Amino acid sequence: MQADETGRAVRALGNAFNLEQITSTRALYVPRALRPEDVNAAVTRDVQYGPDSRHRLDIFAPRHATGPCPVVLFVHGGGFVGGDKGNAGDPFYNNVGAWAASSGFIGVTMTYRLAPMHAWPAGAADVGLAMEWLRTNIAAHGGDARRIVPIGHSAGAAHVAGYLAGHGGGAGGAAAAAVFLSGIFALQTYAGPYEYQVYFGADRTLDMERSTVAALAELRIPSLFTISEFDPPPFHRHLSAVFTARVAMQQCCPEVLWQRDHNHVSVVMQLGSDVDGLGTPLAQFIRQRCAGA
Repeated sequence: MQADETGRAVRALGNAFNLEQITSTRALYVPRALRPEDVNAAVTRDVQYGPDSRHRLDIFAPRHATGPCPVVLFVHGGGFVGGDKGNAGDPFYNNVGAWAASSGFIGVTMTYRLAPMHAWPAGAADVGLAMEWLRTNIAAHGGDARRIVPIGHSAGAAHVAGYLAGHGGGAGGAAAAAVFLSGIFALQTYAGPYEYQVYFGADRTLDMERSTVAALAELRIPSLFTISEFDPPPFHRHLSAVFTARVAMQQCCPEVLWQRDHNHVSVVMQLGSDVDGLGTPLAQFIRQRCAGA
């Protein structure tokens, strides 16, 4: 199945973000998922970066890298209540680590604590713990601690944004750039109760405090956003809120990659595959924006 055929299949699934869509999308991309062994990556698994059992990360390194490499930290989604970096042999998100290694980066995939047991700002705090671990230890794996780029997807993007906003004690100082794939930022855009209150809490008077729109509008490190054509409408509203605030604050638009013929999960599943339309521009962004870090 080639790129245009895959795109048509994703398009046919529409933007109804449900189990049927996720399962069908996964079936499209599992056979073409890039594996670490496909790119001869050296993988170190389940490194403990904090005290909780979910404070684990995997490191994917190119075997023949010359000089310290930029570091990509991938933070998975899962609606704040699920998700995982994956185990050995899983297609996702080993594909992200393999894509990073094939691009000349040190790829890192992490897990974090989940709601409802661990509510706001636990996810942002966990990103901060992982960033601090990388800053201290990644040189031993061939990484450049001055060039760490967190990439968050969905709830993971919310956690990266929270870390950069200082939620959970994070200051964002270790990040050379940041990437947000179909993120959750603008809590105030929900008209009534919403499912992510399991993490952010039901007190709507706290929405502005826990939103990251203002922080992303002021963000001065290089930042890249993606939105998929078949993301559900709330994700388009989240990006719109950041876009509007960034233009008002900095008088320029943020960098955005529109992902045609993709939905909320395919945007990450495609990375490293033979129908990957995101990996090349994403790698170019990291190389160009981290050159002077």
